Amino acid sequence: MNAPLDLHEVRACLVGTGTMLPAPAYTDEAVLAWERRVLFAGGWVCVGRGEDIWRPRMRRAVRVGDDAVLLVRGDDGVLRGFYNTCRHRGHELLPCGSTASGRFIACPYHSWVYSLDGRLHKVPVAHRGAVDSGNLGLVGAAVAEWQGFVFVNADSAAPPLEEYLAGLDELLAPYECDRLVVAASHSYELAANWKLAVENYHECYHCTTIHPELCRVSPPESGSSFASEGLWLGGSMELIDGAETMALDGRSGGVPMRGLSGTRLREVLYLQLMPNLLLSVHPDYVMTHLLEPLTADRTRVRCQWLFPPEALALPGFDPAYAVDFWDITNRQDWAACEGVQRGVASRGYRPGPLSPWHESVVFQAIAVVARAYVDGRLPATANPPLIPHRNR
Repeated sequence: MNAPLDLHEVRACLVGTGTMLPAPAYTDEAVLAWERRVLFAGGWVCVGRGEDIWRPRMRRAVRVGDDAVLLVRGDDGVLRGFYNTCRHRGHELLPCGSTASGRFIACPYHSWVYSLDGRLHKVPVAHRGAVDSGNLGLVGAAVAEWQGFVFVNADSAAPPLEEYLAGLDELLAPYECDRLVVAASHSYELAANWKLAVENYHECYHCTTIHPELCRVSPPESGSSFASEGLWLGGSMELIDGAETMALDGRSGGVPMRGLSGTRLREVLYLQLMPNLLLSVHPDYVMTHLLEPLTADRTRVRCQWLFPPEALALPGFDPAYAVDFWDITNRQDWAACEGVQRGVASRGYRPGPLSPWHESVVFQAIAVVARAYVDGRLPATANPPLIPHRNR
């Protein structure tokens, strides 16, 4: 089913160097409801790190698009996913956002009990002998772990995650993301559509205007974009001579990733794994953003800073050098996104052309969404525009 938009206006966004999407894409709750069903439930959505549910018998309920999934770590260490719905009367097994632990999964409504592999284990006396337990197990949902992150495909119809992220393993191999440890977390709520946060993330055209701290450690016009083989996109920027990382003074309080050498120690990667995970990959830490659309004009962003274990083992290690830098930069970005949100809600909003040099990855991100609006499903790849690009 196509998105509830004027598709002629959507197609117009893809002409030439591209434009932003029509105003309802950023303001209409009906469009967001469609996105939850098609872009989020229909794709691989990151729901956090494996370390959030690392111990056997742990479980966690998460909202994914227009549905809810229960993540369960079995006694065998395997992470499984089930729709968060009891097979008796449909009560949720665990409130979304909460965690639990134990040998069994018990519905809080009528006490139907399930094994950690989803099989129906026991029913109350009133049902014994009246149900076929072999056919009443929990309904499975697609779950995958990659680079230490947990992904869920709520409709279980997306291509395998390795196809979705084709080419990323090689790019990220030196950073060994699966062994990184979360050292700090922040949660933000911005009065802007989730796509505006994405579009802002993919360019540094605005950096000289609103990011003086960033410009002191990284030239805004440095770097290049990546040719994506899957449904991800992004680019890189370089550090100035003398800067070790993105920090207010350019100095690292940690250690470089052990797999990096040469020029890789001088660059920062900016990646989006469609639709909701943003990865900012530094020589000594990785910053993540998980985007959760709350309403058409409000987004929750969960931000985490991940470091190699060698950094956390340093005497007196403090992640503040990275956290403080990005907290300032994030807040500058959120203010800009909120300004755009107010602008696109105006009767005077008319999208203008994107810069072929500074906003080509923005065009790419918009094109993925626009093609999904028109086709009624996510595209197979991000298919970058054939336009040269010098920065994110």
